[in-house]
Formats: sequence, C-alpha cells, structure tokens
Amino acid sequence: MSDSVYSGLLGESDPHWAFGTGFAEPLAGVDAAVPAGVDPADLGRYCLMLGDDALVLSQRLSWWTSRAPDLEEDIALANVALDLLGQARLLLSRAGGVAPDLVPAVAQQPEDALAYFRGPAEFRNVRLVEGEDVDFADAVVRLLLFSVWRLAVLDRLAGSRDGVLAAVAAKGVKELTYHRDHAGRWVVTLARGTAESRRRLVAALDRLWPLRAELLVPHPVEARMAAAGIGVDPAAVAAEVDAVLDQVLTAAGVDRPDVADAPGGGRDGSHTPALATMLAELQEVARAHPEGTW
Repeated sequence: MSDSVYSGLLGESDPHWAFGTGFAEPLAGVDAAVPAGVDPADLGRYCLMLGDDALVLSQRLSWWTSRAPDLEEDIALANVALDLLGQARLLLSRAGGVAPDLVPAVAQQPEDALAYFRGPAEFRNVRLVEGEDVDFADAVVRLLLFSVWRLAVLDRLAGSRDGVLAAVAAKGVKELTYHRDHAGRWVVTLARGTAESRRRLVAALDRLWPLRAELLVPHPVEARMAAAGIGVDPAAVAAEVDAVLDQVLTAAGVDRPDVADAPGGGRDGSHTPALATMLAELQEVARAHPEGTW
C-alpha cells in the first residue's frame, strides 16, 4: 500500500493527513515567551483583535464557495479563506496562551474555545469584515480594503519584539500580497467591464467605504502594543494604505466614494446584526457537541 495516495489514512504515516505531511510549521523554533515589560493581557487582546478579523472574514468569504462567478474564482476565494483561517488559528491560540482569562471555560483547545464559544459582543473584529455581501462586488471591495490595510500592518509586525507575532506576520505577508493583488485586479476588471459590472462595483464601494475608517483609528490596546514594540499603530499605516487604494482606483477609473465615515467600531464589541447571524452558523456544531473531539 506504500504507493497508494490513501496510505496516510491507513496508519503508515501521520493519519491526520491523507496526502502527505510536508507542511512547514510556522512557529517551529519560535520563542513563545512574552517579551519583557509587556502586559500579557494586552498582548492577548491584541492577538484576539487580529485573529477575530481573520476568522470572521474567512467565514464570510467561505460563503462564496460554489457561488462565485466561475470555478477558478471559487477555488481562489476558498484559498484566501483558508489563508485567513490559518492566521486566525495561530493568533487565537496565542491570545489564549498568554491571556487564559479570555478563553471560555469549555473542554476545547484555546483557539476552538475562542472561535466557537464566545457571543458577538465578545468578538473584537472590525465591522468591515462581518457584513453580508450584496453581490460579488462587495466581496471584492471588502477584500481589497481589508488586505491593503492588513498587509501594511503585518509587514511591520514582522519586526515585532514578540516572536510569535513576528512569525505569523512573516508568513501572512506572502498570503496578503496575493489577496491584495487578486482583489485589486477584480476591482479594475469590474470597473472597466460592462456598465452593469461598473455600477455594482461603485455601489459596493459606496456601501463599504464608510467602514474602512475603523481600520485606521487606533484602539488603546493597539496604541499600547505599538509603544511597547509589539504591535502596530493603525494610524502609522494610513498614508501607505491610502496610496495603494488610490493606485487601484486610478487604474479602475473610479473616484473615491464621497461618503461619511461610519461611527463606532467593533474593537470594543459593538457589531452589526450580521455578525450574530454569521456566528450562529459558524458555531452551531461545536455548541451542539461542546464535549466533542475530532
């Protein structure tokens, strides 16, 4: 059976993987100690913010599997969702590891407990990632706005004093570069396609642009982590984010939306009703079997 692609299912190698085990462990050899002078609770909350952003957008993008405009885009968005899910797992695990008080008291790994056993008010993601997509243009615009910002943040986080954050960021930069470029190409394609595709693209920009402001307003936890050499102050990447977005919009031949910024934000647990609906689906199986192991 050694020549069979199914040998991994039969106990001849790690049974968790049917098609091999040649996957690099992003945290192999990384010093997981909390850096000197850093409040573990703040570090945990910071990782929770970044992890929730990735988890919620991953779930939102997963909705497009079997619904995207073509098979290739089905696969592309699924891969983007998996990239973000991988980032979420590492970040939520780090959050629970350094700040166990954040983790719900259930018999699950910290990453699973945080993903499946918190209510909407306990999530710390920005609201941009949680809304329902009206159509495909929303998915494209949402991914562009988010990935341009997150790439700028992770690029700087690669130099974090926290070894785990630095390792997660170094891996994520490669992924986010693809996410940004993929979304940017679609924005240009839709804007320069048919009159209908352009109309939908502009409408999606108008709907989502007000939520981008939250990305660039530093939360007190983000500010403290930046001052400690651990995190990134979102305001520090504003010029870079604006420059990249302007480049994409210029290529697309569309203007910046003339819309007011949306007040409030999700970092303190204030979310849109869409998050509760999403979490009900995301968490259904785990909550039905809270003692389950897989």
